[in-house]
Amino acid sequence: MTHLKKTLLLATAISTALATIPLTAHATNGYFAHGYGVRSKAMAGTGTAFSQDAVAAAINPASLAYVGDRLDLELELFSPHREYRVQGAPTLAPGAFPLNPGTVESDNDFFPVPTVGWSHKLDSQQTVGVALYGNGGMDTDYPGFTNPLCPPGSSGKGTFCAGRTGIDMMQAFITATYARSFNEGRFALGISPVFAMQTFEAHGLGSFAGFSSNPSRLTNNDTDFSFGAGFRVGGQAELLPGVRLGASYKSRIYMSEFDNYAGLFADQGGFDIPDSFNVGLSWNVSPRFITAFDVEHIRYSDIKSVGRPLLPLFQGAALGTATGPGFGWNDMTIYKFGAQWQQNGNWTWRGGFSYGQQPIENTEVLFNILAPGVQEWHLTGGFSHALSKQDELSFAVMYSPEKTVSGPNPLSPGQTIDLAMTQFSLQFAWSRRF
Repeated sequence: MTHLKKTLLLATAISTALATIPLTAHATNGYFAHGYGVRSKAMAGTGTAFSQDAVAAAINPASLAYVGDRLDLELELFSPHREYRVQGAPTLAPGAFPLNPGTVESDNDFFPVPTVGWSHKLDSQQTVGVALYGNGGMDTDYPGFTNPLCPPGSSGKGTFCAGRTGIDMMQAFITATYARSFNEGRFALGISPVFAMQTFEAHGLGSFAGFSSNPSRLTNNDTDFSFGAGFRVGGQAELLPGVRLGASYKSRIYMSEFDNYAGLFADQGGFDIPDSFNVGLSWNVSPRFITAFDVEHIRYSDIKSVGRPLLPLFQGAALGTATGPGFGWNDMTIYKFGAQWQQNGNWTWRGGFSYGQQPIENTEVLFNILAPGVQEWHLTGGFSHALSKQDELSFAVMYSPEKTVSGPNPLSPGQTIDLAMTQFSLQFAWSRRF
């Protein structure tokens, strides 16, 4: 009967999460989340070498060897504030693409992000589990203001003279994990097949039709879906009593094309998810105080639609082709530090901070009005409160202070574009041990 209850609870949780995932959007470290699971997020995304819940498999599959039988249900309320500012007189020469001077803020500032994790020990050494989470995304929605710089024949409104302007890209993942411990739990290995779904929609890009290889599949084609799979592997080892080392690798996830936007993304709608590495170290400073340090590396530059610069657009390479332009993102390396203090048997407190140099060069600001993933610092905190031996409530908060990236408008000499973003998030979780 216990196993039946677990199965029913898991099915209900996954169904609820699947129903709400189309509402999610995230953009912290580029368009990756700053952490996975409420406890990891409260500690700035650390967790490669420190296992606390069933969602930890999203960072390191070996983590499940140490978390026991449990179910974690979580909901994050994520709030990014995005804007761009244009300074300088517009160039009105033929062939120029000036922007209207001033500040424009994106709408849609609140997004729900559900997460589910479940783990079950098969025996003293083997554990299996499932996690469902949103990895990240990009969302902008700039209003269709009256634009006096729009040429005759256009709508006369919006950032790019085609009405409301923006994109909505989201990612959801399901991982199935197998973990095994060795040498009385001192070492563990894990593997997770990763199944991914992406959605994408663009609007207000009609002015780029002359640069597209397929103008009918450039913009305003409703929401498109993309599916793919990859894997994550990881390990943990106790180097000394209380000191653990962890490492994991997530493969590139090869996704089906966004056919509705084959005239926008390179390779006729290609948008794979880049591979990434995590290395971490945790130290039990005392029985109640633990510190963790992680390094994460994301290879954005390997994905053509993300990593290729805008420059080919001006050299005859059309949007949507194999050699066409992208957002010009660099790889990211993020350094994370977190700490946890167990006050007593009922209260546990967490905090942390992370830093990673944002991926957008100042020469790429024009196209990245659509995807201003410029955040660098993340400050986090949170706590858990045990309601009983089985049930626990947890909370995490994240603040990412404003970061601005400035660069020239390549199609209107003399104009400067500033991309800016600030972020907040609150995350709540209920956990049950079985």
